[in-house]
Parts: sequence; structure tokens; C-alpha cells
Amino acid sequence: MTTKESKFTQLIKDNEGIIYKIVMTYADNREDQMDLYQDVVLQLWKGYDSFKGDSKISTWMYRVALNTSFSFIRKEKRKVKSIALDHIHLVYEVKDQLLEERVRELYAQIKQLNDIEKGIMLLLLEGKKYEEIANITGFSKTAISTRISRIKEKLKKQLVN
Repeated sequence: MTTKESKFTQLIKDNEGIIYKIVMTYADNREDQMDLYQDVVLQLWKGYDSFKGDSKISTWMYRVALNTSFSFIRKEKRKVKSIALDHIHLVYEVKDQLLEERVRELYAQIKQLNDIEKGIMLLLLEGKKYEEIANITGFSKTAISTRISRIKEKLKKQLVN
């Protein structure tokens, strides 16, 4: 017989990449990343019984992780710190130096977006569809489409300048 705790532990192990990506995006240093990771896991545990299966488990996990990260950022802003994407490890094979430089520049520009825009772009770069991004963030699909369009325009202007 599988206990609730062991099912939850397996869920975390199976989906820890989701948590790590968000933690690495919203926490500056290793200590904050570990704290945020623990906060996310705690919030997932607290909400585990209330997950009804209306959405994919990964959608629910993204939502909890992003909301926990937003709360973390609000607390951190009171400490007057900045948010860095410097620690994100991009998984791609570098064959083209120009491509590598463009990707670095894109992430440097994403780093300058507000918290919600960063989250949306993180999900978009993860290959999530607009509908899933809407489910995760709580915005409507139309709002996500509009926000992504505006974010892309903002990034284009920043990258041209």
C-alpha cells in the first residue's frame, strides 16, 4: 500500500524540474533558491489534498510554484534585492556562437521584465501552449495572448536598441 507521503514524494521527484526552473528564475543566490524550493514544496504539500485533478498535475504545480515565487519576491523586494536569471542553465547544444550570444541577450532582456512577464515568458519558452499558461497563471487565454504579444514587442524594442 502506498502512503500519501510516498505518493507526494514521488510526485516531487518526477516533477522537480518544474520547481527548479522556477526557483532558479526567481531566486538570486543558492541560499534563497533552497529556501524558495522548500517553500514551494511546502505549499504543494499543503495543497496536495485539495488537488482535484481538474487540470494536469504539472499545471497545478506550476501555478503553486509561481504563486509561491511571487510571494517570495514580494518579501525579497522589502529587502531591496534584485532578481537574476543568471543561474538558469539553458539546455541546448552550442553550435553557433551568434546563436549563443542572441540567447544570452534574450535572457538578459527577460531578466528586466516584471515578475508576471518573466513567469509567462518562462512558460512560453518551456513550450507551454497559451491555454496551459492561462490555466497556470489564472489569466484568460485572451489575456495571455495579449500579454505575450506585448512582451514580444517590448523585447523586440529592447533587443534593437
